[in-house]
Amino acid sequence: MKKMLTLLLTLTILGCKESSPGAKTAHTAQPDLQWEVLFDGQSLEGWTPKITGQPAGMDSLNTFKAEDGMIRVTYDNYETFGNRFGHLFYKEAYAAYYLSLEYRFLGDQAPDGEGWAFKNSGVMFHSQSASSMLPDQNFPVSLEGQFLGGNGTDPRPTMNLCTPGTNVVMADSLFTPHCVNSTSPTFHDEQWVRAGFLVLADSLIVHYVNGKEVLRYSKPQLGGTMAEDAAEAFRHEGKPLKEGYIALQSESHPIDFRNIRILDLQPLTRNRKVLERITDSLITQMKLVQDR
Repeated sequence: MKKMLTLLLTLTILGCKESSPGAKTAHTAQPDLQWEVLFDGQSLEGWTPKITGQPAGMDSLNTFKAEDGMIRVTYDNYETFGNRFGHLFYKEAYAAYYLSLEYRFLGDQAPDGEGWAFKNSGVMFHSQSASSMLPDQNFPVSLEGQFLGGNGTDPRPTMNLCTPGTNVVMADSLFTPHCVNSTSPTFHDEQWVRAGFLVLADSLIVHYVNGKEVLRYSKPQLGGTMAEDAAEAFRHEGKPLKEGYIALQSESHPIDFRNIRILDLQPLTRNRKVLERITDSLITQMKLVQDR
């Protein structure tokens, strides 16, 4: 899938030309698109934890750890969860990209974890930084690609959208509810699930599950609920979200993450018309991939 996406992007770029007379074709100045590995499989170098009630950089109960090629979120050292929500932030901020990773839920939820947090985790993106979070702030102002696991009976789609301190546009209207479900199937067991995010700054965002599109929306912006405990700088309603940090969640249920990679598309965004053509072509090609 990752090789296929790289090929599709290359073919898309080669097919685009600048509209002005005498301008160079895109392939003569083709950006060097390379997958960047965010997790080396051995250490948490480049990642910063932020746990509710603790300053950025402190994880006193060793919630996040690198083990066996995975980032593992565990609660072995917790007597009770105590609403100590955690987020593990990557060091760089990104604006336009394709993020790919795999996750799996396993084991039992930590004692006294919230009922809604059963097999519930996710990835925060377009997020404020770890250092800008207040000590007792529960969730960063961000967009959340919400991961849910099945309970063996009920439908629980994954790769949903939740919006702590943010809003988005769906179907040409401002969408203000905190969460919306995707169209993904339910994964009841402890299997690995591949999550993908196409993020184009403050325009289009698309969620993929195992290569299939399950949700799309646009125009992320500050606003909405769940930002009451954030600093004033992150409560300017209506301000577009053009970039931000990526963070893995800890919400009381053990989860593993692996194969965390990003394809930085920022070099392609300098020309809006070129970006629109690339986006349209990329989405079309991704649909062809998911139909195979």
